[in-house]
Amino acid sequence: MAVVTADISVPPPDIARSPGFWSGVLRRLRHDPVAITALAILIILVLIAILAPYIAPYDPSKGSVIRRLKPIGTEGYILGTDELGRDMLSRLIYGARLSLIMGVVPVPVAFVIGSAIGIIAGYAGGLVNTLIMRTIDVFYAFPSVLLAVALSGALGSGLTNALVSLTVVFIPQIARVAESVTTQVRKLDYVDAARASGAPPATIIRVHILGNVLGPIFVFATSLISVSMILASGLSFLGLGVRPPDAEWGLMLNTLRTAIYNNPFVAALPGVMIFITSICFNLFSDGLRSAMDVKS
Repeated sequence: MAVVTADISVPPPDIARSPGFWSGVLRRLRHDPVAITALAILIILVLIAILAPYIAPYDPSKGSVIRRLKPIGTEGYILGTDELGRDMLSRLIYGARLSLIMGVVPVPVAFVIGSAIGIIAGYAGGLVNTLIMRTIDVFYAFPSVLLAVALSGALGSGLTNALVSLTVVFIPQIARVAESVTTQVRKLDYVDAARASGAPPATIIRVHILGNVLGPIFVFATSLISVSMILASGLSFLGLGVRPPDAEWGLMLNTLRTAIYNNPFVAALPGVMIFITSICFNLFSDGLRSAMDVKS
């Protein structure tokens, strides 16, 4: 007699997976209306900068003496004209390109360099830490504005030199934060266990250190973008950044300063754009910091 066997294997139960760290960050960030609004405004500004040739109504460098300092609301010139008769709306749109480049680019570069310096100093400790951090303190001792002006003055005006100057300004700040958090993580038990097991320093840093220190360093770096925007505009205002006739918000403030009594609203427009962009970066950075706080 044939024996019939039935498959009575029980499927494995579903294992509930806890959400990852970054999933939780995104979830908390989505519930922060202020941070989301700031991010939306920044995305719009980036899209405006990218699409400037297609959405700007006029050539930003083409002016006319008979159209000088037209007020806001003039027919054909919604935001008026500047001291050379150039359309302010077009110059603000094109100015977003250089302003965002000068404000954003130095921070990621400084993040990479400063993080590497700080992590090495924090992990090595001892004499290596002392030599690196005392050298960093030389630059950190100067106020950011003074150091940026001094470096730009020594290197000369221009976009590239301004970017280099701003990058050097932010490297010491990021390096100090990186060294501080790395020193704390280096003393934890699992790092001591990895060191005792014979793991090389490069492996310990890559596997055990980076994942725990990059988050706080990244959040601090994002808070520097708003500062970078203001410093970059200040360099252009002083003639140490972008050169005329390029459109950049800080440079536009400089060229319009003589018109403040004749047409104050037009002269203030570049400053308004700098303020809006800087405050949006600041608000988004605060929201990101709160979202990355696992205790919140």
